[in-house]
Amino acid sequence: MDNGEVILALHPVSFRYRKEVDASKTRYFGLVAEDVAKINSDLAIRDCKGKPYSVRYEDVNAMLLNEFLKEHRIVQEKRATVARLQKQIEALTACLQKVNAQLERIKPTTCQ
Repeated sequence: MDNGEVILALHPVSFRYRKEVDASKTRYFGLVAEDVAKINSDLAIRDCKGKPYSVRYEDVNAMLLNEFLKEHRIVQEKRATVARLQKQIEALTACLQKVNAQLERIKPTTCQ
């Protein structure tokens, strides 16, 4: 799985820690370590028994940045293509208008 596929396979969740951990019951957002380990074991931090207990968020962030930059380059290329195509459309439209004008001038008149 490449980084983009890994990122798309991750499923963010919201959660609250138990009262003993966070008495304010603040809502947090993150990833489930066990789920992350199934997708990419390198992104999981494991306890002394080898069970996933946390996520290497700094690595996830780096992967996200990398994927964002790839997509940004693609968007920039698409914008350049759209701008070039728009100029071509404008040029073709101008040509069609000239041809239509010429056809109107040479259009035979009907006699009745």
